[in-house]
Formats: sequence, C-alpha cells, structure tokens
Amino acid sequence: MPRPYALLLLCLACASAPAPSAASATPPVHLPPSSWTQEKQAVHVLNRLAYGPSPASLAEVQATGVEAWIWSQLHPDTLEDAAVLAKLSNFRSLQMSTAERLSAYQPEAKLAKERGVDLTDPEARAKLLEEMPIARQMGAELVAAKLIRATESRRQLQEVLLDFWFNHFNVAAQKGAVRWMLAPYETEALRPHLFGSFRALLGAVAHHPAMLFYLDNWMSTRDGFDLAALRRSGVPVPKQLAEVGKLGLNENYARELLELHTLGVDGGYTQADVREVARCFTGWGIDRPRQVGTFAFHPLAHDPGEKHVLGVTVPAGGGMGDGERILDLLAAHPSTARFLARKLAQKFVADEPPPALVERLARTYLQTHGDLSSVYLALFQSPEFWSEQAFDGKTKTPLEFAVSAVRALGGSTYGDAPLVKAVDAMGEPLYRAQPPTGWPEVATPWVNAGALVTRINFALALTAGRIPGTQVLLPPPGAGSGPGAQVDTLARTVLHAPLSETTRATLLRAVGQGDNDVMPDGERRPVDSAKVAGLLLGSPEFQKQ
Repeated sequence: MPRPYALLLLCLACASAPAPSAASATPPVHLPPSSWTQEKQAVHVLNRLAYGPSPASLAEVQATGVEAWIWSQLHPDTLEDAAVLAKLSNFRSLQMSTAERLSAYQPEAKLAKERGVDLTDPEARAKLLEEMPIARQMGAELVAAKLIRATESRRQLQEVLLDFWFNHFNVAAQKGAVRWMLAPYETEALRPHLFGSFRALLGAVAHHPAMLFYLDNWMSTRDGFDLAALRRSGVPVPKQLAEVGKLGLNENYARELLELHTLGVDGGYTQADVREVARCFTGWGIDRPRQVGTFAFHPLAHDPGEKHVLGVTVPAGGGMGDGERILDLLAAHPSTARFLARKLAQKFVADEPPPALVERLARTYLQTHGDLSSVYLALFQSPEFWSEQAFDGKTKTPLEFAVSAVRALGGSTYGDAPLVKAVDAMGEPLYRAQPPTGWPEVATPWVNAGALVTRINFALALTAGRIPGTQVLLPPPGAGSGPGAQVDTLARTVLHAPLSETTRATLLRAVGQGDNDVMPDGERRPVDSAKVAGLLLGSPEFQKQ
C-alpha cells in the first residue's frame, strides 16, 4: 500500500535537505524586505530558479530558508546529486567524445564501405545493421538526460541556466555533423562555465566544433585562398582542410557573435565590423568534422592582414590570436553588459524587464569583469525579482510546463519517448530550434488556444498514468464537506494558491461537480482526483511562473 501523502512528503524532505551548518545558516544572500509568507517566497524562487516546486524541494527551501537555498544553487558542486548521476550512468553516448561518437555511430553507407559489405545483399545488410549501434540512441539519450536532470536533479539552477545559455548560444541537431557534437558541446563548452566568467564561456563556445559547424565558420577562409593551387605548388595541405567545400570568407559566425552572443542588434556595430570580425576568425576550423571533430586552427586559411573592429586595430600577423582579441573586446564591451543583463532579467523577472534593474545588472557585470555568479546574485537579491509584478508574471515554455507538472506531483521520469513527444507536440522539440536565436523566452509564441488544449491533454494523460516512463503521485483530495472543498484542497497542493472563482467553477463543471450535476438520488459523484489534478495542471494558473 502507498504511504500517506503527507508522510511521504516529510520523508522526501528529510532525505533531500542538507544537514544544517554555520555556512548555510548565514549565507551571503540578502533579500529585500518582504511581506510575503515563507511559502510564497519558496514557491516563487522554485518557479524561477528551478523547474517548479516539487514536494521535496518545497519542503527543503522552507526548512533551510530561501537565502541558504539560493546560495547552495549558486554552488552546485556542494549539492549531492548521486541519484540522478546513477540514473544517467547507463547513457553511454553521453560520456563519449565527438570522435568516439563518430566512430561508434557511423552512417550505414560509410560503415559498409569500410567493411566491404554489399548493401544490395539483404542478408549482409541485415547482419551489418545488427552490429551497428542505432544513431537515434545518441539523440534519445541526450534528450532523456535533459528531462531527467530538469525533473529530478537537486542542482536545479544549474539546469535552468544550461537551458538559458544553450538557447543564447544555440546550435541545432539538424545541421549536419552537429548532431554528433551536441553532448560534448554541453559538457565541454557550457556546463563548466555556467557560474564563471562570461569571457570563458564565450571562448569555450567560439572554439567548440558544434558552433563552428553550425554557423559555418569551419569553412571560412581568407579571400583568395585556393586549395587546388596550393596543392599544385607542392605546399603540404592539412587533412582537415580537405573537407572544406566552398572556399572564401563566411560571415555567419561573425554576425551572430555580434548580434546574438555579445553586443546585441543595437550594440553599435556596422556591417564593416561584421566583415572584419569574420576576417579575424578565418582559419578557426575543425579537424575532419565527420571523423575527428575537434577544434583546429588552419594558418593557411587565416587572413594575416591588419583588421579594424569597433574602432580598435588588430595588428597584422596575429594568427589565431586575432579571434581571441575580438572575444576579449566583445566580452568587456558595455553593450554586451547591457544585452546580457536584459536577457537575464527577461528570463528571471519579466518579459519586459525594468530598465533600472537592467542597468544595475550591467554595472555589476562591468565591475566584476563579467563574473556571471555575481550578476546572478545581484538579480536574485533585487527588489524587482521579489516584486508582486514578478510573481506569476511569466509564462512557462513547453519544457518548463511539462517538467513542472511532473515535479508538482512528486514524480520522476526516465525521459522516454512519450514525454519527449509531448514536449515536441507543445512546440519545443529539444535541441532542434533551427534559428540561431534558439527557443523564445517570452510568452507570446507560446500563448494561443491550440497550445493550451495540447497542454491540457498532456496534463490529463500524465495524471491518468498514460505517459509511460514517467510516474507521478496523486495527492488525496482530502477531507471536506463537499466536492468544492476537496477540489480546493487539491488546488492548494498542486498550485500552492487558491483557484480563481472562474477557474474553480469551470473545473467543477468539467468533473461533473457543478451546481446542476446532481444524480437522481440527490447524491453527487465521487471526485475524480486524477482528472481534477490534470485539469489543475492545465489551468491558466499553472501556466504561470
């Protein structure tokens, strides 16, 4: 028999809450004065710095205090997360380098050629397919890992920030060899730098083959570079240049570096700056992207001349250092500080963030030389973050909605196909945002009647146990004098707030508990807790965070 719900919550809280210490009792986090209850503060911080409250995380925040919880989230290595790591331990592809992934998950035709297999022979082809790992497994494990971590990891802020910065530095799985590089991109370029300096993060992304391939910089060469002529002249040509197709200057990465990664579209650069930046990054390429897939600088392809970017002269002959100088310049630029400050405020506070907050965050960025943890802390301590306007002021993305629904009911997941397909159906196929802008952070693209219906259908399927690989624990309706009181109890458990009168009346009618829903004998039908919980998850109130 399952344990009583309240007892289970207490056990979860005890298991997950860290032991008290002097450090956690007085964390260097100072929140502004507030009239909010402890529960309201905990719900708000979990809606923004985590993927929504779970029974265990809510109990933990209330037990340790909001300040201590925020400080621990800013230092994720201090948080034990063995259960999630154990769950991910069987995902072999996540531990592999790009080269290992390319070797293990080779395309069928390539593998057949290497082994001398005739693909027109059905028997030989069938045998080859039996021996060949399925490439889909690689993508499935990556998506499953994201959903597992988002749902169950105690390092919630780390997962929220990983999603934020992945969208900021977006690459798409559909772009050729990028699919083999996605997991290393997260583990090598993004995760290690989420709480460090923006310059380190920017540099790691700029060097990573996933970004170089996605924005075509691996094919960008100096004007006049002639591979055939070099070969004819007897100049040794590195193997990695053999895969470069159309030669010449490519401005894709330079443009997105300025517009999306650093300065912003209004950051004060010109088309001439874009071209000069592209010249600085010529030769930044990949060693055989479909065989090795590691960063390689090609001196033969680099433009050695003098460049001029944003009024700064880059001397001739700098080689790979030209690109590093540009990254230094951009990371320290005031326009970058304002652009990143606004994006972070938009993510954590409001779709249209208060200008005063943006300016304060930009100053913090410049004063700390781009230290991201300092900017995060300034944001999470700000009066704007803790304002009534911010509370429930943002709309959940499909990923945030799906994961927060599982967490709200104390659930767990293996990230199997049904949950993945549900997020896809709601409009956010993970790792497959084609434009460099990634998935939108603001509400407008996600708010429409069709999207809400899809979300309600998912919520009802979840609470009915029709999302295989994902389990939730339904809270009991609680004692009450009637269906309305039972629904109110469920609402407090799932939403941590009372329903609006409109939503409450609509929900009661939907489960046959309206004013006119009385059986012939004068009795009412029992409350269907699963359906009520599903409708609560699909309610307008739950779409907010």
